[in-house]
Amino acid sequence: MDQPTVQSFVRPRVMGFVLTISALLIVSTNLLVGTALLKLLLKRGCQSWCFVLNLALADTLVGVAITGLGKTRCLLRMSFLTSTCMASILTMFLISLDRYMAIKMPLRYSLMSGKWKTTGSLLAVWISSFTMGFLPVMVPQLQAAAPYDGFCAFFNVTHDIAIIVLYCLLFFPVLSLFIYMYLDILKIACIHHKQISQISHGQSQYHHHHQHQLLRSWSHVKALRTVGVLIGCFLVLWSPFFVVCIVHLLCRECALKEVLENYLWLLGLFNSLINPLVYACWQREVRLQLSDMFSCITNRILFLLMLSPANI
Repeated sequence: MDQPTVQSFVRPRVMGFVLTISALLIVSTNLLVGTALLKLLLKRGCQSWCFVLNLALADTLVGVAITGLGKTRCLLRMSFLTSTCMASILTMFLISLDRYMAIKMPLRYSLMSGKWKTTGSLLAVWISSFTMGFLPVMVPQLQAAAPYDGFCAFFNVTHDIAIIVLYCLLFFPVLSLFIYMYLDILKIACIHHKQISQISHGQSQYHHHHQHQLLRSWSHVKALRTVGVLIGCFLVLWSPFFVVCIVHLLCRECALKEVLENYLWLLGLFNSLINPLVYACWQREVRLQLSDMFSCITNRILFLLMLSPANI
């Protein structure tokens, strides 16, 4: 068996194994953390938890999307995967915007944080994500012109220009907004921290009331740290793919297609595994809820073991 034939046989096998393990980890981790988030949402009914739960849902669907065979199925799979990745990115933007509004415009935030407005924003995320993600299915000109070789990857079923339309035009504007919001939040956080330090020396009722408002706003700033870690992981894991995509389009002789398909694309998909782990480690409420869930499961297992015939 010659070398090209061996590579064509081993490559799909290895990629299939890696994608299967990745899908199992992504789906199971997001379902676990999503269950904890759902319990928190039912307890408190906070708008912010709706956005975080939607992020877990989007990342779960990313894991589900890592399957498929055949050119038509591969095109549908890649479109579905693109849509869920976009939904994940846009949901992270909604979470950041929610924290930004709570700190920057607290009065306006209280008026905008309604059930219907939250539902409308989430619907807008999913409709826009699936519309952009399935453009290659609806527009044949965005499909790859080269014959399908049986290996399911973006460049095998999607035209290069679609990568620019579906990814780069979404990634870089969102990245710019992230940077702007976080620089503005950093400035506000420094001002609030200074005011809290000054007011803590005052004893008047007005100072006490003003300090309470500042502390409440400061809690939003602390909650934003978790979102900051999410965005940082997103940039580290997805930026190489986006940047190399542009280099690939500008320099066809660089032969970066295999690097994009085999390594950088997989690196970006791991972002859907990192997101729930960040909330599980950094968010105290999620940690406590997960601890309660595991304690409940452990107690039930011990109770069943005590009732087993061997112990009677």
